[in-house]
Amino acid sequence: MVTHVRAEAEGDERGALLSFLEEQRGGIRRALLGLTEEQAVSRPSASELSLGGLLKHAAEVEQSWIARAKGEPPAIERNEANWHECFALMGDETVQSQLDHWRKVADETEAFIRAVPSLDDTFALPDAPWFPPDERVSMRWVMLHLIRETARHAGHADIIRESLDGRTAFELVAAERGASQG
Repeated sequence: MVTHVRAEAEGDERGALLSFLEEQRGGIRRALLGLTEEQAVSRPSASELSLGGLLKHAAEVEQSWIARAKGEPPAIERNEANWHECFALMGDETVQSQLDHWRKVADETEAFIRAVPSLDDTFALPDAPWFPPDERVSMRWVMLHLIRETARHAGHADIIRESLDGRTAFELVAAERGASQG
C-alpha cells in the first residue's frame, strides 16, 4: 500500500505530482475524521454535496481518468441517468468501503504513473460534448487535472465539515497527526 509519497525524497516530477495529489486526497479524507455514517452522508450546506458523496466521486474520477490513460474503459460508465449516483453512497457503500476503494485506486495511480515511459505520452480524450473532438492529452495533463479536481473537492469538503461541526482543516490536520502519533 502506498503511504504518502514525498516529492522531496523522490526528487523527480512524477514524485512531485503524486505528492501533490496525495496531499489533496488527504484533505478529503481528513474531513471525514471522527464522523458517523449519518454525518458523512448529510448535506449541511446549501449544496447537495455530502462528504461521503465527495469521497466516492473523487475515487471514481481518479479511477476513470487513469483507466482512460491506460486505454481502458472506466470501471463505472456515467451518463445523465446515473450521474447523480457518483455523488452519493448507494446501497451497502460506506465511508470505510469508499476509503478502502480509494486507497486501491491511489495505489494503481502511483504504479501506473511510475511505470509509464514518459509523462509526455498521450492518450485520446473521451468522445464527449465537453471535450474537443480528437484531442489528446499527456500523462502530465492527467496528473495535473486530478490534482485540480481533487483540490476543488477538498475545498468543498472543508466547507461541508465546518458546516457540520465547526472543525476546520487546521484542527483536522492536528487531530490526524495526534492520532497517528498516539
